[in-house]
Amino acid sequence: MNGSDNATIFERAARGRPVPHTPIWIMRQAGRYLPEYRKLRREVDFITATRTPEIAARITLQPMERFAMDASILFSDIMTPLDPMGVEVKFAPGPVLSHPVRTPEAARAVRALVPEEGVPFVLEAIRAVRAELRPEAALIGFAGAPFTLFCYLVEGGGSKDFMTARSFLRREPEASRALLHTLGRSMARYLVAQAEAGANAVMLFDSWIGLLGPDTYMRFIHPVLTRAFAAVRAATDRPIIYFPNRGGPLLRSMRGLDVDVVAIDWTLPLSKADRLLGGGRALQGNLDPAELFGRPDALRRAADAVLAEAEGLAGHIFSLGHGIDRRTDPDQVARLVDHVHERGRTGAD
Repeated sequence: MNGSDNATIFERAARGRPVPHTPIWIMRQAGRYLPEYRKLRREVDFITATRTPEIAARITLQPMERFAMDASILFSDIMTPLDPMGVEVKFAPGPVLSHPVRTPEAARAVRALVPEEGVPFVLEAIRAVRAELRPEAALIGFAGAPFTLFCYLVEGGGSKDFMTARSFLRREPEASRALLHTLGRSMARYLVAQAEAGANAVMLFDSWIGLLGPDTYMRFIHPVLTRAFAAVRAATDRPIIYFPNRGGPLLRSMRGLDVDVVAIDWTLPLSKADRLLGGGRALQGNLDPAELFGRPDALRRAADAVLAEAEGLAGHIFSLGHGIDRRTDPDQVARLVDHVHERGRTGAD
């Protein structure tokens, strides 16, 4: 599906090749805004859903059956691979760690992930989705970025500023680097395993990278990301997507990262992000999820503004600048998908 003659539109856009229309998918598209998802979840808890291949596949396919999305993203969670790494995670409803990493010894005790042994159910779900997904649609595999996982591991759960994690980074720099490199190697293996199982593209979510300044990013994170992306690139030819949420001040420092697509949150115009990144690669995004609560004509204007910002880019994948809100009307999503396909037509084969 990723070859030069039969690549999906999503893959072609990711590589900056001509496409007949702008491809679209939306972050968290398999989830709580869909009534069919809520119905299923009344019968099964979240962890069971992510760890049962048949259920994860069914949820992954739900938005694809309702909307003409150009890509599907696997229903899973960035915390899923941590359990086989020796980290116990519960959801209440967000992730909670009973034993946060607070010492150098604990940081070095986190085990490297062996995906085929630790998360075989994820790989089975990918194979199941790819067997049912229409051939022209891409399937995206994903993982949490090293720093974002580091934040949860050290903090012990969610936070507005992750001060405990950021403090540990400064107080224990060598232990932090060891943990970050373990996470980087592990997530690279995880992405490669997903690609080998049938994912057409792989994406690294860095939800909390925007908490760092450029100097700290370059000292601690850039080397880890560089190695992780190099490992993925060496092992698979699938397009690589990186989402540095609220990472606008860091984009200039990210120019050297070997990724095909950088996903941009809604706080930065695509044209400015392209300049900061030095141009030459595809961008993904970046409609504000709140626009889906506006009137249909306002939603169309907002989508047009994103498409206008994307003119002249090496490639563009339309998406939200972050995850869809659970209160969103699915009819608005349908309007958005249809409008982007219509207005994003290029005439290319």
